[in-house]
Amino acid sequence: MVFIDACLGKPTPYTPIWMMRQAGRYLPEYMEVRKEAGNFLNLCHAPKLAAEVTLQPVRRLGVDAAILFSDILVVPNEMGMELDFIKGEGPHFAHPIRTQANLDALDSDAAAKLTYVYETIKIVRQELAKDKALIGFTGSPWTLATYMIEGEGTKTYNICKREVYKNPEFVHAMLAKLTHVIKGYLERQIEAGVDAVMIFDSWAAALEEEVYFEFSWNYMVEIAEHIKAKYPKIPVMLFPKGIAGYLDNIYGNFDVFGVDWSTPMALAKEKLGDKYVLQGNMEPSRLYSREATTRGAKEIIDIMGKKGGHIFNLGHGMLPDFDPEDAKFLVDLVHNYSSR
Repeated sequence: MVFIDACLGKPTPYTPIWMMRQAGRYLPEYMEVRKEAGNFLNLCHAPKLAAEVTLQPVRRLGVDAAILFSDILVVPNEMGMELDFIKGEGPHFAHPIRTQANLDALDSDAAAKLTYVYETIKIVRQELAKDKALIGFTGSPWTLATYMIEGEGTKTYNICKREVYKNPEFVHAMLAKLTHVIKGYLERQIEAGVDAVMIFDSWAAALEEEVYFEFSWNYMVEIAEHIKAKYPKIPVMLFPKGIAGYLDNIYGNFDVFGVDWSTPMALAKEKLGDKYVLQGNMEPSRLYSREATTRGAKEIIDIMGKKGGHIFNLGHGMLPDFDPEDAKFLVDLVHNYSSR
């Protein structure tokens, strides 16, 4: 697989490409399946439907990898937290984790309950072309913890950050519990058939540097090193969003570092290009203009060169009002322009 070869730093005939949130609301065929499911959470829980939407962007766009269709919050949901997705507001936990008793009540064996995810993976792997990779994923312990403590998405993180500074032992206990569950979750995804795994740290930028490494990056590296020790041939990809200023201190045994669009690709290459394969990082909104797409994609490929060590992606997820034909234009452009 071209994508897996690229993840492992091997030469490839062209730069492979996939896009974060490539299976989603910008695709009319996704909206049809979502309508059939009734709601987002039902879709995550229905393996045949989730497999279908996982495969849709591969069929339509010709990307080099599919990413499992699910949600990071199925993990705390199966740990025992009641989860709803409220229209116009996003995810909501009715009973946030604020006390040690709340934390103690969470199920440490939740990975065993996520059977619908593993069933989705098995269906996708049966139907996905052999030369296309399937990426499994999870949210990072820190990103999951922010939702679990706040009870919903937040712009200020004031409740979870208050706990970081006032009750650090409590937060570390939650992160350790999540780390344990995530290790089992990724192991089971690999056993079900994914070819690579990715850890999304969406709220990395909420923490100052020293605190970030203590409360987030260290746990991501622990998970990555656990997976690499047990499955050395499975690429591990880490995506911390918004930490361009922390790149000098990135460490750990993993394969691919995801670069968000606010981090200059040249800077990421300078700081990390000798240690890790880089993934990214076109600003998603460039997809509104083919001229802007062409300029942005060629610039990134020129910076990264054509010797391998790069996976093309957006620097964050697809937006709901993108035109699928513009996404297809980007995929074809990357394949053709980067061709060796």
